[in-house]
Amino acid sequence: MSILERARSVMPGGVNSPVRAFGAVGGNPPFIASAIGSKVTDESGNEYIDYIGSWGPALLGHAHPEIVSAVKQAAEKGLSFGAATKAEVEIAELIISLVPNIEMVRLCSSGTEAAMSAVKLARGFSGKDKIIKFEGCYHGHFESMLVSAGSGAMTYGISGSAGVTDGAAKDTISVPYNSVELLQEAFSRNKGEIAAVIIEPLAANMGLVKPKDGYLQAISQLAKENGSLLIFDEVITGFRLGLGGAQDFYNIDADIVVMGKIIGGGMPVGCYGARAEIMQFVSPLGPVYQAGTLSGNPVAVAAGYAQLSHLKSRPSIYADISQKAGRLFGELSDLAEGHGASVVWEGSLGCLFFSDDLPYDYESAKLCDTQRFASWHAHMLASGIYLPPSQFEAIFVSAAHSDEDISTTISKAKEFFS
Repeated sequence: MSILERARSVMPGGVNSPVRAFGAVGGNPPFIASAIGSKVTDESGNEYIDYIGSWGPALLGHAHPEIVSAVKQAAEKGLSFGAATKAEVEIAELIISLVPNIEMVRLCSSGTEAAMSAVKLARGFSGKDKIIKFEGCYHGHFESMLVSAGSGAMTYGISGSAGVTDGAAKDTISVPYNSVELLQEAFSRNKGEIAAVIIEPLAANMGLVKPKDGYLQAISQLAKENGSLLIFDEVITGFRLGLGGAQDFYNIDADIVVMGKIIGGGMPVGCYGARAEIMQFVSPLGPVYQAGTLSGNPVAVAAGYAQLSHLKSRPSIYADISQKAGRLFGELSDLAEGHGASVVWEGSLGCLFFSDDLPYDYESAKLCDTQRFASWHAHMLASGIYLPPSQFEAIFVSAAHSDEDISTTISKAKEFFS
């Protein structure tokens, strides 16, 4: 019996996260045995140049020696205590020193948990119930945010999810990304009822969709005018667009920031932060209850602290990665021109859309030719290039990708487009 057959007999679809099942691209998913630098190796010994990077955390590449060493040292002292540790304080101090507009943070175990807690905090702080989100933006799999969500929900054509009651979703208002007018209408129809607006400032779960010029500024202004909080979901953009994340990159102040992925160095972690006035509403100081047995896990914290410290000590790494990404996506863009495809990128994130025009929102992203994407993915995988198995997920470039990796990827892409 193959690993895949064994997996399907004990796990739904044989996976623990839907997009790993390759349902949108066909074929059988590789089961990864190991990863180092820019490469992953499957259980059959096949090696791939990896552009998933654990869906974002591996900014420095897989198994970075500083991170692995930190994990080993922490693990030798114990895997979990269920108690406060000095390491939690140190990573909290480091995050606060780097991310604008936050004075306190709360660590948890995933980006989903962090987003869920941030929404609850916004409601508790504001005394209002309704949340505005944007179609195609993904904030985790908790009930109220699975309304017109991106990521795996979009990949499988699911606009919501079974098991989500009308009551759980009734206070979530979903509006199209990049439309100021429709956001204004949502505020007008729900005057005085909006606790917060939550957004991926760079939408990376419906492919990669950039905010139009002035769009984030308009959202920030509308939130202020209506007495609502602005939540930036920076689970993907946090420490990837730069040390200050999307707030610094776009020069926009958010009230609450949600983080994950890179702050864990590859280990399960999440966190949300805000100014002290807001965070003091979180238990045990305030009435908004949130807890977690493994929150601030010492091994995860050690990995995250090592990665963030490395980035802080070498800020030029962002320009280096962006240069690599610019070469990769720039050449892919040239190849795609005239072939019913287009490329967009920002920093170290990018996406190849099988669409003549770059999508600007959820509805335009859904018009992409997913069958051609499946052919593209199959060709690249067979050529030793491991890409996200969905038209609606971003490609991640890391510091570990070499010029040779980029050249090989471009060469295999030329074969496809020819």
